[in-house]
Amino acid sequence: MPETGASRKPQGARRKPQGASWMAGGAVLVLALTMVVPFLYMVSTALMGEGDVLRYPGPLVPVSPHLGNFGAALTALPFARFFLNTAILSVSVVAGQLVTSTTAAYAFSRLRFPGRDRVFMAYLSVLMVPAVVLLIPRFLIINALGWVDTYAGLISTELVSVWGIFLLRQVFLTLPRDLEDAARLDGAGEWTIFWRVVLPLSKPALATVAVFAFANQWKSFLWPLIATRSTEMQVVEVGLATFHGLYYANWPYQMAVAVTAVAPLAALYFVAQRYFIRGIELTADG
Repeated sequence: MPETGASRKPQGARRKPQGASWMAGGAVLVLALTMVVPFLYMVSTALMGEGDVLRYPGPLVPVSPHLGNFGAALTALPFARFFLNTAILSVSVVAGQLVTSTTAAYAFSRLRFPGRDRVFMAYLSVLMVPAVVLLIPRFLIINALGWVDTYAGLISTELVSVWGIFLLRQVFLTLPRDLEDAARLDGAGEWTIFWRVVLPLSKPALATVAVFAFANQWKSFLWPLIATRSTEMQVVEVGLATFHGLYYANWPYQMAVAVTAVAPLAALYFVAQRYFIRGIELTADG
C-alpha cells in the first residue's frame, strides 16, 4: 500500500528532535574541546624540551618526553610549601563556609525573627560590591589585629560566602516540610532537625558550595598577594606569578608548574561531578 502524506508527516516530526539532539551534542562536543585541548597542549608542552617548543613548526606531541621538567620546575621555588599553604587555605575556607552558609541559610529559610527578609536582602546587596573594593578594608582589619602574613589573616576574611548562603537558602526552601513536622512530633528541636533532616537532604547543594569554595581559594591571587609578605606564606598562584618572572622564556617549565597547579582542581571536579551536577539542578529547580 503506498504511503500517504499523512503517514509520512509523523516520521518527519520524529526526525526533528533527532536532528536537534545531534546539534546539541555537536555544540557540547565543540565546547568540551575548547576546554580540553588547551589542557592537553599544556601537558604536551610540559613534556617537551625547550628546543622543541621554539622550533617551527614544532611537534604537537613530544617525541621523547622530558619528565624531568616537572622536578626541575617544582624545585626552582619552594612549590611544596606553596601547595601546602594553598591546601590549608582552601580546606579551612571550605569548612568555614559550609558552617556559616548552612546555619545562615537555615535561619533565613526556617526561623522567624523581626527583619529577617530585610537582613537577607542586605546580605544579597553585598554581591553587587566588587571584591576589589573590599581589599583595602580587609587588609586594614587584619593589620590592626596583627594577622598580616599569617594563616589567620588569609582565612578569616573568606569564611562567609553570600553566594553560598543564597544558594543553600533557595535549596532549603524547596525541601518538604513534612519530614521536619514529623521530627518535631517526635520531640526533635531545631538543631536536630537541621543536622539530621535538612543537611542530609541537601548533600548535592553542599557539594556544590564546597567545590566552588575550594576552587575559588585554590586559584585566589590578589588577596594572598596583599595579605602575605614572606615566601613561606605564599600560595600557588602567587608562586606561579613569581616563577613566570624568573623563567618567562622557559615554556616547558612554566607549563609543568601550571599543569601541577591545575591537577588538584581537575581531580576534585572529576570526583565530585555527580554531586556537583545534581546541586546545579537543585538550584535551577529552586
